[in-house]
Amino acid sequence: MKQVVQNYKSGELAVLDVPVPGCKPGGVLVRSAYSLISTGTELMKVSEAGMSMLGKARSRPDQVAKVMQSVATNGVPATYRKVMGKLDSYTPLGYSLCGVVEQVGAGIDDVKVGDLVACAGNEHALHAELNWVPKNLYAPVPEGLAPQHAAFGTVGSIAMQGVRQGEPQLGEVALVIGLGLIGQLVVQLLTAAGVRVVGADPDPTRCELAERLGAAACGDPASPAVEAAVAELTDGHGVDQVFLAAGGGSNQPVELAARLARDRGRVVDIGKCRLDLPWNAYYEKELDVRFSRSYGPGRYDPSYELEGRDYPIGYVRWTERRNLACFLDLVARGRVDVDPLVSHIADFDDAVETYQRLKDGELKAVAVLFRYPEQEEEAGETQAPAVAVPAVPRTAKVSTPARSAKTPVRLAFVGAGNYATSMLLPHLAQREGVELSTVVTTTALSGANAQRKFGFAQATTDLDAVLGDKSVDAVFVVTRHSSHAELTRQALLAGKTVFVEKPLALTEDELAGVLAAVEESGNDRLQVGFNRRFAPLLQEAKERFGARTGPASLRYLVNAGKLQHGSWYLQQGAEGSRFAGEGGHFIDTASWLLDADPVSVYATAAPGNEDLQVVLRYPDGSTATISYVTTGASGFPKETLDLVGDGKVLKLDDFVRASVHGRKKWVSSRLPKARDKGQNAELAAFIKAVRTGGPMPVPLESLVATTAATLAVGTGLAGGAPVTLARTP
Repeated sequence: MKQVVQNYKSGELAVLDVPVPGCKPGGVLVRSAYSLISTGTELMKVSEAGMSMLGKARSRPDQVAKVMQSVATNGVPATYRKVMGKLDSYTPLGYSLCGVVEQVGAGIDDVKVGDLVACAGNEHALHAELNWVPKNLYAPVPEGLAPQHAAFGTVGSIAMQGVRQGEPQLGEVALVIGLGLIGQLVVQLLTAAGVRVVGADPDPTRCELAERLGAAACGDPASPAVEAAVAELTDGHGVDQVFLAAGGGSNQPVELAARLARDRGRVVDIGKCRLDLPWNAYYEKELDVRFSRSYGPGRYDPSYELEGRDYPIGYVRWTERRNLACFLDLVARGRVDVDPLVSHIADFDDAVETYQRLKDGELKAVAVLFRYPEQEEEAGETQAPAVAVPAVPRTAKVSTPARSAKTPVRLAFVGAGNYATSMLLPHLAQREGVELSTVVTTTALSGANAQRKFGFAQATTDLDAVLGDKSVDAVFVVTRHSSHAELTRQALLAGKTVFVEKPLALTEDELAGVLAAVEESGNDRLQVGFNRRFAPLLQEAKERFGARTGPASLRYLVNAGKLQHGSWYLQQGAEGSRFAGEGGHFIDTASWLLDADPVSVYATAAPGNEDLQVVLRYPDGSTATISYVTTGASGFPKETLDLVGDGKVLKLDDFVRASVHGRKKWVSSRLPKARDKGQNAELAAFIKAVRTGGPMPVPLESLVATTAATLAVGTGLAGGAPVTLARTP
């Protein structure tokens, strides 16, 4: 299928061929009929992409702050690779469309194949021929409403949420500053609610359009006409609400709002404009400044948007989805007219030219729509099947014969997220004797980006085809945590050697399922991405520490820090706790340093606090204490550990420097480059095992013991007592 994308580094716009997205449970696959270009938000993004690197940094100081934090935590080279990787990737455009349901995922019963729906979301309602849309981000289109008008659903919801934040009452007067697409819709919604509206915009054609659509008067904000209209309609008291729907760097809108609002009026910011509030003016009138967050309650909440958990109507009357349905109803009943806002309808194939004309100012428009080809024109395109367990022979022991040096090891990746593209694929793409065969993703564009950047032979959303491909030697599972165990199980049953990023499993049942697949298939060729034991600095420090004769004590401080709002790591219901996801790293490192697997786990945490203390006990009496904290200083190193025993001390400082104190003292040189946490060495060991048919880098018993200990942390927190790790025959 085709999708409109942009490279944020170069500014390149393209209509790219990408795989068809899979139809996951909890959503529908929608074939686009019309999608709407946001002439505000999208053009701003397109313009930013054309800036120099300095210009991009100035336009996004919030992202610059994140980069500086990453430098402090991960070092300059790793941060540079991460940032350049993100910048030099295709990103999608679009967030408002109307289309036809082509496939219905499990758990969906409110629409069926063939229904017309309006869709929202900058990850789900893209300018693409097909999109997977979760339940709370689509709404059925009322009978009789044209699809090109229903495509306004998302921007209509944005305008509606802004109006709701202003709490307008019958008979009030409102000022709308900025009469672009959102401003025009705000004017109509206010008029439909019985509010008299004054509009302000320097473009006379937009002022005329707003007056045709119901505004009492409109004019240039720099002219006396707007102030005169407000004075006449309010008897000189000032407007009840001001809606800021303007963009740009001028502070004129907020100054005009203060001048024309009544005492204790409300100022609602809908657009992205400069907000240097003149203190005296806002203080003296005690103005109520409010922000309107996108489409409504539910926005940026993964449990609502991705997991389909609705808010009870008795507590949250208007959610994203209910706003979307309400706006569609208003348009269907003629209370809002979007047809006069359509300045241009372009064929989807002409998307790049259309964006360029808008950017250059050649095409003056309030709203522009993309029209997609009729479905019959693409009847030959096949859909990715739902996930299914492949049928493979399960009788013979899986063999992995040695390969000659001239025969490449062919790898497939399931998942191509940030970790895969910044920490794994850069090493593999440069390694001789490795061929990147196929990348499998659920979103089409991420697969296309990985294929372009790392040289995969093909990108697809069809997992079954990869598992059934006998030429693929090994499968990397680098998806979200909740899918690791099932994908690993399927790949083992298909006879593949498997590299799965941590965690291997999130529950005891998932772990049992993986082991059942090993037993059923005879295939134990499995590696979990516990990379720290492969870090060259830590390996040298362990070697210099030497063998032990008595028990040791290990202290491991993990200064994990706070997660950003909206991170999928916070979706504990689906993805497990944060420690369940990454704690295996630290338990594996401790067990490797102590040359044993733990026999018991004790975990404690303050109520409502993510900070954990985990104590592991080992067969010889050694102990390891892992302090996993999120409340530490961001400038402090992320990982520090001390190993004490036999009159010796090993100290690791965030994979930058290590030392061993004993009869002789050894101190490593401070690494001049990025922290090497062992990913490259781990991958080298894994590829060697695949090529030679030799043992896997880490014994399966150790992988299982580490996973069981990680799961035991959750059990221990729930029970408040030590958990024994009993070995079953």
